[in-house]
Amino acid sequence: MSNTRKLFENLSGAGKSIAVLTSGGDAQGMNGAVRAVVRMGIYVGAKVYFIHEGYQGMVDGGDNIKEANWESVSSMLQVGGTVIGSARCSDFRAREGRVRAAFHLVSRGITNLCVIGGDGSLTGANLFREEWSSLLQELVQSGRIDQHSADSNSVLHIVGMVGSIDNDFCGTDMTIGTDSALHRIMEVVDAIMTTAQSHQRTFVLEVMGRHCGYLALVSALACGADWVFIPEMPPKDGWEEQMCQRLSENRADKKRLNIIIVAEGAIDSSNKPISAEYVKDLVVNRLGYDTRVTILGHVQRGGTPSAFDRILASRMGVEAVLALLEASPGTPACVVSLCGNQAVRLPLMECVQMTQDVQKAMDEKRFDDAVRLRGRSFENNLNTYKLLSHRKTDTEVPHGPFTVAVLNVGAPAAGMNAAVRSAVRVGITEGHRMMAVQDGFEGFAKGQIKEIKWGDVGGWTGQGGSLLGTKRTLPAKHIDKIAEQMRIHRINALLVIGGFEAYLGLQELLAARDSYDPFCVPMVMVPSTVSNNIPGSDLCIGADTALNAITGTCDRIKQSASGTKRRVFIIETMGGYCGYLASVGGLAAGADAAYIYEEPFDIRDLQINVEHLREKMKTSIQRGLVLRNESCNENYTTDFIYQLYSEEGKGVFDCRKNVLGHMQQGGAPSPFDRNFGTKIAAKAMQWISRRLKDFYQEGRVFANTEDSACLLGMRRRALVFQPVTQLKEETDFVHRIPKEQWWLKLRPLMKILAKYRTSYDISDSGQLEHVTRPRARDIEIAITI
Repeated sequence: MSNTRKLFENLSGAGKSIAVLTSGGDAQGMNGAVRAVVRMGIYVGAKVYFIHEGYQGMVDGGDNIKEANWESVSSMLQVGGTVIGSARCSDFRAREGRVRAAFHLVSRGITNLCVIGGDGSLTGANLFREEWSSLLQELVQSGRIDQHSADSNSVLHIVGMVGSIDNDFCGTDMTIGTDSALHRIMEVVDAIMTTAQSHQRTFVLEVMGRHCGYLALVSALACGADWVFIPEMPPKDGWEEQMCQRLSENRADKKRLNIIIVAEGAIDSSNKPISAEYVKDLVVNRLGYDTRVTILGHVQRGGTPSAFDRILASRMGVEAVLALLEASPGTPACVVSLCGNQAVRLPLMECVQMTQDVQKAMDEKRFDDAVRLRGRSFENNLNTYKLLSHRKTDTEVPHGPFTVAVLNVGAPAAGMNAAVRSAVRVGITEGHRMMAVQDGFEGFAKGQIKEIKWGDVGGWTGQGGSLLGTKRTLPAKHIDKIAEQMRIHRINALLVIGGFEAYLGLQELLAARDSYDPFCVPMVMVPSTVSNNIPGSDLCIGADTALNAITGTCDRIKQSASGTKRRVFIIETMGGYCGYLASVGGLAAGADAAYIYEEPFDIRDLQINVEHLREKMKTSIQRGLVLRNESCNENYTTDFIYQLYSEEGKGVFDCRKNVLGHMQQGGAPSPFDRNFGTKIAAKAMQWISRRLKDFYQEGRVFANTEDSACLLGMRRRALVFQPVTQLKEETDFVHRIPKEQWWLKLRPLMKILAKYRTSYDISDSGQLEHVTRPRARDIEIAITI
């Protein structure tokens, strides 16, 4: 990667033609990818074409291949499925079909193809590329094109984006559509839980995933299911007895419902299918429980895309166009993908080969290899599920010498409860006595501390807010009392889950170590705040749920304008001085502008935005969306911006304003936040266990080093423990934000997709990486998202 700043203004699409198609099974977010390809292509000066009905449209030609314009993709970001259509195509599998497809592309001068689909669609695209020269020669020989056409279209460039709800493609952490499918599953699970609890029922849920258990595994992790069946890890012989025993143990522990999740491709160790009906009959016959089966089916493919899928699709679409502009005749076909929160490019056939190797390993009953080949993310999900699902009793895990306290600090954020549940259960598994502190540092000082057991946190993953109670109070003014409580309860380690107050609180406890011995213990913070403003972490628990709340509301607000036309909405978001929600929410909702503190603006910028909207109203897209972070500017308030737009837009558009407020903090946690909270807290607890052993000498724990008080944050592609003292230099304490924020690089994307000319630093992209093949190794929960 070069150190010099690489700007995409130097890349031109003039004279190039790009076609975009969606193929195979549909997935929510495909439209966002199509929209981004079209707008980025037009932006750089290329011609962009839709190919309707996937490869079938390419083979049939005619009206199936149409030039797209800027307005063609308006209003499609929030629509599920694919509006340009998708079809399974047998004609393209035959060479004659590919010859016809090549003719239809060459006759329009299209030599850049962007394919959005699964591994079958992408493999077909690669074969098409490899055969391109011979297909053109065949067309020349049959007289359908001349030699000049063949020479001027001699190289076909292909970039793939993986659209698949199963997340079954190796090399990418998340495929387009997976997060939305998880949203559909969790909506059903949450609804089923209330009815199951009323009647003390057992529910067997079948989810999609013929060859991949990702959806089943992650939804089991996110809802705390009692048992999960996935094709990559068949249950051991005698599983029937084990499963029934676990269900009856949970019932004996006053749990009123059982949830069992079955992937549609689930098998036993002899490769025989395990169906939802079979599992139901087993439970009824052996335990006599009232049991129901729910098959989710195509519900999982439907509905509106989640905020995550819209952002993923928009980023991938823009990256795909950049990859096509930078491609040379020798560049292999690549897929654009996501690793952590980094966009990457990977050789298409390396990914396809590895995906096929997973199936081969499963066919040959090498299930451990299959799990490893699925990638770190899948493996970590499986390990975390195993760690949390089986109830540990005092007889199985006797208490060790250590007591660990868990508390929530700051404002509530969705996903906090999932993190507490995970921490408590991993702590008990590791042999610690777990204590829950209520109402943050304030409750700590008052002695609101009690032991918390395995069963106490059952059903917590799907609950919003903070069940432990949380306050913004900092510890400094209660430091004596907190130290006394640490002494009384013999607390040997602290896990603090919270926002900026938690970060400041940890700094204060660290500063008090010289005066108070009880604070000389391992301490770790897990960042959890909707504002996503914690130094040392690219993402915080709760931010994804807030983004979905903002995006869902913006969709409804935009829809309300569909009848009235010529209306601009000014929407105020939360975040303190951090513009994450406004900027990334703006990208997910298709906003025209987002005002934030980190990017100063003046009256001239406001004037440019108004002019831009006046121009927009002359097109067929007659509505506008403007987001404003609550603290972006003390003088340019939401009211001021609303009044300015109302005055300047007179006769062209009218305005409405909306302050979203605390709805951004509420609601059930998104699947991402449940999963993130669960995995990050498990990793924090394992760190505490290691540090307790390191600092245990002569019958007591004494930790007074910098690295014994850490923040666990997501940095680019990994979760990293960072001493909080070292993070001070990265912090703007006045405005309570990190000095550097990765998501600011996404702001130009929002502007480009809203038709603004802007500068875009692409130094991070453009490097073709290779797929790393995992080696057999002993893994603890080294988490990747």
